[in-house]
Amino acid sequence: MKNIKQYIVVLLIGLQIFIVSSCKKVESEPRDWIQADLVWDEKDKNATVAGFFLNSVYTYIPGGFNRIDGDYLDAAAGDAVPSRTNTTVEYFTNGRISTLNNPDPYWGNSYYGIRAANIFLANIDQVPMLDLTKQYWKAEARFIRALMYFELLKRYGGAPLIGDKIFTLDDNLELPRNTFAECVNYIISECDAIKDKLRLETGANYTTSDWGRIPKGAAIALKCRVYLYAASPLFNGGGVESNATLKALTGYPTYDATRWQNVIDAAEELRGLNYYALQPTFINTFITNKNTEVILNKQGATNTSVETNNAPSGYGNPAVSNGRTSPTEEFVKSFTMRNGLPITDPASGYVAATPYANRDLRLDHTVFYNGMTWLNRAVQTYEGGLDKPGGITVQTRTGYYLRKFMANFATNTTYTNQYHNFVLFRYGEILLNYAEALNELNRTEDAVTQIKLLRARAGITAGANTRYGIPTGISQADMRTLIMNERRVELAFEEHRFWDVRRWKIAPTVLSGTLNGTKITRSPTNVLTYETVPVSTLVFSNKLYHMPVPYSETTKNSKLLQNEGW
Repeated sequence: MKNIKQYIVVLLIGLQIFIVSSCKKVESEPRDWIQADLVWDEKDKNATVAGFFLNSVYTYIPGGFNRIDGDYLDAAAGDAVPSRTNTTVEYFTNGRISTLNNPDPYWGNSYYGIRAANIFLANIDQVPMLDLTKQYWKAEARFIRALMYFELLKRYGGAPLIGDKIFTLDDNLELPRNTFAECVNYIISECDAIKDKLRLETGANYTTSDWGRIPKGAAIALKCRVYLYAASPLFNGGGVESNATLKALTGYPTYDATRWQNVIDAAEELRGLNYYALQPTFINTFITNKNTEVILNKQGATNTSVETNNAPSGYGNPAVSNGRTSPTEEFVKSFTMRNGLPITDPASGYVAATPYANRDLRLDHTVFYNGMTWLNRAVQTYEGGLDKPGGITVQTRTGYYLRKFMANFATNTTYTNQYHNFVLFRYGEILLNYAEALNELNRTEDAVTQIKLLRARAGITAGANTRYGIPTGISQADMRTLIMNERRVELAFEEHRFWDVRRWKIAPTVLSGTLNGTKITRSPTNVLTYETVPVSTLVFSNKLYHMPVPYSETTKNSKLLQNEGW
């Protein structure tokens, strides 16, 4: 496990002045790390150093921007492929994942975060500080700990629950995995225990300077997401394991339809805060630093990293963008027309010769396609165009680049620093969770109401029947398919699709076979032709429903049962 040095050594330089001038300890020689008695100092009445420690606990909250060796996790979920070849994110789709070879293990990071939270909770009472602030801080640490357990749960199923224990080398570390049900119950109980101890979004104690701190809504949103996973087909009695013990570790052994009601209750509890609401426009959610749709995000410094990593690679000399992410043709086709009808519907108005005209506006905010304006010129992804020149330059493999999370640089000549805070929970997701649960309990028209809110915000036209393209009398099965697609386009590249196709148990269908791009050819008279071309082949087996427990962990702990197939 990481020690105090690893948690806060990065703060050492900044703390030296404070330690000499404010604390009771003066060192006669340099120290290579900060001792615990300086962190939990009885005379640090402002809890300055303890606050730094809590900030270090926050660093274990996962982000999502290009985090898998420079790629998005969605590049392993069928919505994109990496523009570079032979990248580690492709291990998820080419069968190269193993107990030794997993680009997103997260086992160690989760337990480092859990340990850091436990150290904080065990020691913070030694520090004199305002009682209300201490209440908030303790609840924040417990939330992060609960979130770490969920990160383990969605990857592996049940993991060892260690409570408040801070292990030493003298302790017995041979701990068995807790069941899926036990882990769900623990996370939910923690969310319920802390929700009223966190800052209330509408209160005077949640100011702009507190943005990024964990509020009450985050505890309810985490509860809603945990319940959603627990009610879903993979975990709700639908496990693929042949061994009963392993099946109980990775889900509930039997199905219970009432688990969907828990999702509904949590969504309605969050709505009852009367604070969260959709942003007027889809793009505002990601480029406005503080807004009422975001429940919790991973804070980051202002920069141009998302743009330089992902925007079309033909801009600048040398290039100012690296075009790392290539959305697939399948993903682009999942966006409806502006009237809400899928492009396969004869009544939709889709024209193959102008494939991007009159589409759901979320497409324009998510994907760069040929002809869009960026940095004061048109994107050129046709063969030989500036953004698909051929040769060895990293460039789109599909005819598309990722646009989401970027500010509007259409008429700029260069990038300027922007807020790029990765959204962990937002109200749009809660509406989708709510709709899915309502539909599964045969409240299909109530589910339609939630999807209409998202489609209206996206610029879908209401139509004469004000159903935003949703058929009158839609069946539960068809609505389920529609909700799946709505999640795909609304939550794209927010690290949902990878897990959604697993919890729905549709991964063998959508993560097997060929992924396609579009090849655009421009004639001498500037007529464009579009051809669907294969770009990648996916392989999925049932063992990929759950990640393998890392080999290094099973060799250290003989009581850790490995997931089936690994």
